[in-house]
Amino acid sequence: MNVPHPIPYQGSKRNLADAILRCFPSKVETLHEPFAGSAAISLAAAAYKRAHRFHLNDLNKPLIDLWRTIVNAPEKLVKEYENLWHEQFDDPKAYYRKIRDEFNLTGRPDCFLYLLARCVKASVRYNANGEFNQSPDNRRRGAIPATMREQIVGASFLLKGKTTFSSKNYRDVVLQADATDLVYMDPPYQGVCRNHDTRYLTGVQFCEFVEILEQLNAKRIRYIVSYDGRTGDKVHGARLPEHLSLTHMELDAGRSSQATLLGRDDATIESLYLSPSLTGELIKPRMIYQFTHSEQMCLMEARA
Repeated sequence: MNVPHPIPYQGSKRNLADAILRCFPSKVETLHEPFAGSAAISLAAAAYKRAHRFHLNDLNKPLIDLWRTIVNAPEKLVKEYENLWHEQFDDPKAYYRKIRDEFNLTGRPDCFLYLLARCVKASVRYNANGEFNQSPDNRRRGAIPATMREQIVGASFLLKGKTTFSSKNYRDVVLQADATDLVYMDPPYQGVCRNHDTRYLTGVQFCEFVEILEQLNAKRIRYIVSYDGRTGDKVHGARLPEHLSLTHMELDAGRSSQATLLGRDDATIESLYLSPSLTGELIKPRMIYQFTHSEQMCLMEARA
């Protein structure tokens, strides 16, 4: 199935969504994504009917405003993006700066979508004042309106009428979940993101994150975490501690973009953790060899 993805976000779990969905339990009332980003897992879960409802949250409020518009007012956003896209051609560099200034002033969802479609590596960057300051990729003009329309309308079709939105601290979101729900967390990598990192509005403290997972374990909440990983010999952060009793897997995310630029063949391996309550609902893990580098990933299959 060709799952729509209107937000071209760096670090999206789009390519890993199929493997992550295999770790879902058979019944999920609400799927919570407290670090929604591109919402790749919610879109895939909606497309394959792996959850009844969805909760998208991100501390980046303009991103959540954009998601709310995509889902609830798709045709309006399609028209606004089309207008912006066609107006850029006289002087694309100057026009990008103009829209960036407009977005930082107003937070308009259509401006944000245009910037994400045009910026370097589809990667957000913020200055010390919290303003979007990423440069344009001058080799491209962003997705053409017809393509963007297909992605926006498709995402709206999957999520409209069954999705809630919020822009809160992740703690306030995950602790709302109950035993019928599933929480998927994809926080910034420890060791990559810090509070001063320009890629994120804020970081996630390791000790605090562990405490939240302890509380979820105590409440027997089912959750999946994408957290640390490695690229070649470089490890991105420490493993989550053993006392959490998590099931740890490794997923091959393919050749890293940085390795490609440097002419190397380093694969990115991402860690996935399953909570004890989730593991208890799934059949005993089986090992599957990875597609490259003889890496292995451990996938779980829900009981029929």
